Amino acid sequence: MRKLILPAAACATLATAALAVSRDEQAFTDDFSWEDCTFQAWGGNPFFILRPGRQLYYSNQQCVAEGECDELEELWITVLDRVRTIVLTEDGRKIPIRTRVVEEKETADGELVEISRNFFSTCRPSNDVYYFGEEVDIYENGKIVSHDGAWLAGRHRAEPGIIMPESAFLLGSRYYQEIAPGVALDRAEHIAFDLELQTPAGRFEDCIQIRETTPLEPGAESMKFYCPRVGLVADGELILQAIFQPRR
Repeated sequence: MRKLILPAAACATLATAALAVSRDEQAFTDDFSWEDCTFQAWGGNPFFILRPGRQLYYSNQQCVAEGECDELEELWITVLDRVRTIVLTEDGRKIPIRTRVVEEKETADGELVEISRNFFSTCRPSNDVYYFGEEVDIYENGKIVSHDGAWLAGRHRAEPGIIMPESAFLLGSRYYQEIAPGVALDRAEHIAFDLELQTPAGRFEDCIQIRETTPLEPGAESMKFYCPRVGLVADGELILQAIFQPRR
């Protein structure tokens, strides 16, 4: 098992090495058999947990302390005790799907930057977690100035993608997370596994590294790390600082 300390230079070293790997242009999967799923707005899988009340807190405070980042960025991801029904159409039939609402709140130097409400649901029996869209509020000086990036499956040719398959360890997996033409087309590639990560929130094993790209921004990419029974541990310079579990 390869050890990786987050945040540290080792993170950048591993990411750089991963970028050097051959990048063939094989297609990313964008055709999912969601109609075969029995969807549940809870559960998730070990790499993407949908448990109402669960909250993860991230920041780039180490990057700021090292003088590599100019402002303190913070992120709270909270699984809300809310569901939203998304209606899809298949062969002329209306199919209602209950999704779990997950809120992401971002700040920069204490000022609110963005709040998004994302809609996820667990496919049974595969335990793949599907992504059905998001509402986005972007803030400046405390006021909402846009909703850029918002999309919803079933509208304007948008379709559900997969945010995290149950077989998250499968190296080389490539798939679309968002399928909203012209708006949101994030896609993921699994590029490393069997990682051991050290963060302020603890030490985690059997983690994976995912590279995210989008054809809407050629050349742009981000690196994310996920660990079993935890979920997202690092997103670029944003590192997991604390986990708040709901009371049983």
